[in-house]
Amino acid sequence: MIFRILSTQAGYWFIGLCGCLTSCISSKELVLYQKNKNTKDTVAMSNRYIPTIKVGDVLSVQVSSLSLEATALFNPYSSITAMSGMNNIQSTPTTPMPSQLGYLVSEEGQIELPLIGKVTVQNLTNAQAARQIRQKLLAYLKEPTVNVRNLNFQISVTGEVARPSLFSIPTESITLPAALGLAGDITIYGKRTNVLVIREENGQRTFNHIDLTKRDLFQSPYYYLHPNDIVYVEPGKARIANADRNYQLIPIILSALSIVAIVVTR
Repeated sequence: MIFRILSTQAGYWFIGLCGCLTSCISSKELVLYQKNKNTKDTVAMSNRYIPTIKVGDVLSVQVSSLSLEATALFNPYSSITAMSGMNNIQSTPTTPMPSQLGYLVSEEGQIELPLIGKVTVQNLTNAQAARQIRQKLLAYLKEPTVNVRNLNFQISVTGEVARPSLFSIPTESITLPAALGLAGDITIYGKRTNVLVIREENGQRTFNHIDLTKRDLFQSPYYYLHPNDIVYVEPGKARIANADRNYQLIPIILSALSIVAIVVTR
């Protein structure tokens, strides 16, 4: 009889405990891109970000032409072809690092290609660098085409997301919502009104706060991410409150389980 009473009380106690562990989160805090009184259903977009090549970048240079044999001389990193089609490349012990697969941009802003030698690519876009390389290849290949990609375009997404990680981006651009999607989206505990984008600009780190619940995001200079940007999602009050409750309730849970165990053994 005593055990049955204790079991019933324990059941009620655990139900109450679950209620304590869940903090109220307003649905308004979870809804993204909300419309305010002055917002229209059509919003002007931020200018698309096109990255330029910098010292220390690692470039994939893919060359093709009418002559397969001659073209092979200009593609020593054949494994890049497979790598360029991969999404969300993450560094693992078995994954080759980009510096082993591409051309490193030197301190002089140059890369060195077979036969044609050094090519200055610093401050050029990938398309501009490809055109410059193509002009030099015309002396060796018939109707060459060149594709240039940055292999170390990486972003970090951390904080209250489902899968925080460092991501390699195979395309020339990525938006903040897309980056959060790669990380599995913001958890229910993430603070959507205060997402931090840390960016290196002119030798300095800038810390920029973004409110994802507003449509202003689409006009923000941080809508398009830059290489080496860090996205940090701050935990909300509910996460902090739950963490505090967990630490406070652990001794109570252990004590209650001990009492139940003693009663059962009797």
